[in-house]
Amino acid sequence: MRVKPKAPMSDTDPDQEKPLTPEQEAAVAKVRRLMMISSATLVVGMAAVFGVIGYKVYTSGDRPAADAGAPRSLIEAVDSLPPGARVVGTAIGEAQIVVTIEVGGAIELRTYDPDTLRPLGRLRLAPQP
Repeated sequence: MRVKPKAPMSDTDPDQEKPLTPEQEAAVAKVRRLMMISSATLVVGMAAVFGVIGYKVYTSGDRPAADAGAPRSLIEAVDSLPPGARVVGTAIGEAQIVVTIEVGGAIELRTYDPDTLRPLGRLRLAPQP
């Protein structure tokens, strides 16, 4: 004996979809478009964040951290001046220290590395005879 399937209690079948009206299709398309825009914005934002993190990690070993808490060691250097010379002026920059010296009527500029006090160069400005 064969059992017949029961008929649904209502005349609408929940498994069958009704076709959407043009207004509903437009609303679904608009929601899809908005979701694509928000998804693209999320992906771009996350890429930017990971890019900045990667850049910071990649470049963090290039330069020492300023004032990392450890005291800097004292650096001493001695550079002798010629007899009769006198220091006229000094200038300190980020990349060098410049000392202006007057030696026998001529001006001499000496540059030094501010981190190591190692001499970098010497420029003598002498008057023409």
